[in-house]
Amino acid sequence: MPAPLISLLTDFGARDPSAAILHGVILTIAPEATILDISHEVRKFAIRDGAILLWCALPYLPVGAHVAVVDPGVGTERRPVALRTKRGDVLIGPDNGLLMAGAPRLGGVSEARLLEAEEFRLPIVSSSFHGRDIFAPAAAHLAAGVAFEALGSAVDAASLVPSPIADPVVEPGVLRSSIVYVDTFGNVKLAGLRADLEAAIGPLKPGDRLELEFGADGDLPKRVDQLHWRTTFGDAAPHEILLYEDSYGRICLAENQGSAAGDLRLSDDRKVAIRRA
Repeated sequence: MPAPLISLLTDFGARDPSAAILHGVILTIAPEATILDISHEVRKFAIRDGAILLWCALPYLPVGAHVAVVDPGVGTERRPVALRTKRGDVLIGPDNGLLMAGAPRLGGVSEARLLEAEEFRLPIVSSSFHGRDIFAPAAAHLAAGVAFEALGSAVDAASLVPSPIADPVVEPGVLRSSIVYVDTFGNVKLAGLRADLEAAIGPLKPGDRLELEFGADGDLPKRVDQLHWRTTFGDAAPHEILLYEDSYGRICLAENQGSAAGDLRLSDDRKVAIRRA
């Protein structure tokens, strides 16, 4: 039998010992576990960024327990939860929407539990490090063979905080979207998939000319740009702005060998309407 998998995603960063402490807690309880770090460089307190990264990563991971901690509400009344998915994975973290974007990628939530059983926490639970004291121990105990039902009382899945990732609005001839994530290359992920865009404006082929209307944003006025739909970066000239379907199926705005976000001064939540030019 393969070793049980536990994946970790946090905004803890690499400078402090927090991520390593999660490893240590898990290996103390379940020394046979395999630990996979998705990322510890989620932008601080950015729940949606963490949700996007989970949405991207989870379908490509083996079945396991996936711990996600981007938790600006740590120590408050927000609930610590575990969500069992139809694929068989368990998502563990705060009930703040972080886990809910990724759950449908694994078939959806089949059962949810509150992490309240004291025997599956550390003996002392702090008010500021639930990743160490609650979430990592829960995952480790599952890896060691504890039944999911033993973690705590059942939670109505309908009561869970929904995903923070916006959905696009499909209208005849236009997709109304918004910026949901900017990656380390300056590529700009938009709300919606290629299928959503094609539902609005019809089938796309390489070279199709599109109009993107960006809404006003603070001191930045509304702007309209025209660009081409491309299959890949190599189809665009250096520093050409392009719209394409990224490797996860999401609509993405990029600059070939440059930063679209930097050059166009784009940031999270800016509204974008996409039409044919």
